[in-house]
Amino acid sequence: MGVATRAPTDEQLTAVGKEVGLDVYAARTGEDLRPENLFAQLPKGVVTANIDLLLNWGRKASLWPMTFGLACCAIEMISSFMPTHDLDRFGILTVPAATPRQADVMIVSGTVTTKMAPAVKRLYDQMPEPKWVISMGGCATCGGPYYRYPTVMQGVDQIIPVDVYIGGCPPRPEALMQGFIDLQKRILQESSKDRRS
Repeated sequence: MGVATRAPTDEQLTAVGKEVGLDVYAARTGEDLRPENLFAQLPKGVVTANIDLLLNWGRKASLWPMTFGLACCAIEMISSFMPTHDLDRFGILTVPAATPRQADVMIVSGTVTTKMAPAVKRLYDQMPEPKWVISMGGCATCGGPYYRYPTVMQGVDQIIPVDVYIGGCPPRPEALMQGFIDLQKRILQESSKDRRS
């Protein structure tokens, strides 16, 4: 006994084309589905975008920082969140996150000691992905004037990965603003495949 078959519908062909690739779909339907022809077939008002670019654009425009002030650089960090500098215009929320579970960016400013290192690591681990770190000032970047002390870390990058380094002792609020702009440029160039775990 034979099995009766019907010709596939357009919806089924489209699903097959998506599943097995455009070549099989084109061979079956006779349609040319090269990218330049696909864009010509789109109705007016339809916009196409790379998903990484779209998500990264949203991420860069809504950074939620968690401040981790350990020394005098924290004063400059706090002043950069005041209305004088207006970080909101760059898409940086000026109300720092209350917990690491709400933060995208950790700003480490000041001397990181060996006693404080586990707390920095724990807070970093509690942040959801994707997450970024800004090392603000000479102390957070390389130990600063205290780098020879055995209880001082030679930079926060010894315990967590750092995305942006801001030099200075202490750096001006404008330097932190530039650090955020550099981080936003980096976020736009990221790919979901390249993201660290």
